[in-house]
Amino acid sequence: MKIFLILATFSSALAGSVALHAADAYTTPRTEWGQPDLQGVWNFSSNTPMQRASRYGDRQFLTPEEVAEMVTARAARDAGSDAALPIGGVDESYNDFWIENAGIGGDVRTSHIVYPRNGQMPALVAGAVVQTGNYGAETTGESRPARLMAGGIGRDGPEDRGLSERCIVGFNAGPPFFPSLYNNNVQIFQSKDHAVLMTEMIHDARVVPLYASQAELPVLDAEVGLWSGDSRGYWDGDTLVVVTQNFNGLTASYGTAGTSDTKLLTERFTRRGAATVDYEFTIEDAATYTDKFTAVIPMTKVAGQLYEYACHEGNYGMVNILRGARAEEAMAASEAGR
Repeated sequence: MKIFLILATFSSALAGSVALHAADAYTTPRTEWGQPDLQGVWNFSSNTPMQRASRYGDRQFLTPEEVAEMVTARAARDAGSDAALPIGGVDESYNDFWIENAGIGGDVRTSHIVYPRNGQMPALVAGAVVQTGNYGAETTGESRPARLMAGGIGRDGPEDRGLSERCIVGFNAGPPFFPSLYNNNVQIFQSKDHAVLMTEMIHDARVVPLYASQAELPVLDAEVGLWSGDSRGYWDGDTLVVVTQNFNGLTASYGTAGTSDTKLLTERFTRRGAATVDYEFTIEDAATYTDKFTAVIPMTKVAGQLYEYACHEGNYGMVNILRGARAEEAMAASEAGR
């Protein structure tokens, strides 16, 4: 499902700010089992940066004047760009037609990260693994496994490419999921004893068994590792809390850092209005970061359906990346033999 979004207008941003203060008066709907109803398709697109610019200090929200400046600047950029520009060569990215990185409604945060208080990622632990990939022909000189979501460390084989290119994990699907260029959608299903979180990218569905409290959450043996970890949940008042651990170490802890072996992820889903859910996640990984960090991403309910993202079935990109690399090698060998 594609939702082509534009930056929220100044008036809608102000309305969203007012809605934040009115959220306390909202009565959360209930399922037939009496649990908070979070079901539906939710969009988590955003033009808010994950990390806060230093000029904002510890301030979490933009002022109305800053929102107005942001809207004006975006409008000026759009007016000066050619939306009909064709897509470039094979190493080029998509043009703006495909991009959905503006939030719906009045998201006026200075950053998604709310802890640490400065809105910045905590420092890395000395010796933490950091992998930097690329999209071009060069190799990075790093060894497998490639834990990147997109890009790669080389082109000798599919194992050198990012996990999203390999159709293993969606680049914004996590967990945790977070805003990216497109396909920022998740559908939530509920039964009395389970919640299902189905992201659009790679159509990954996490089936989360629900327990009476955090104290009753069982834990898998530490030797069992999964690509998306093992998720267990419980209700904390009107908030669905999902605790995930037992990641397989073949993914980054977050972004390009860490190996996820010791990562503990806690997600919180709280309905704030008829069309709004606050999605909050906290990552704790003492092998990668010197502190935990928490981010809040508003999600907006959309009147649409998710269609299957058939990644493996249509993954011509992987074949062509490797075929192109072999062709370049053959051409180089031919030139060298002359």
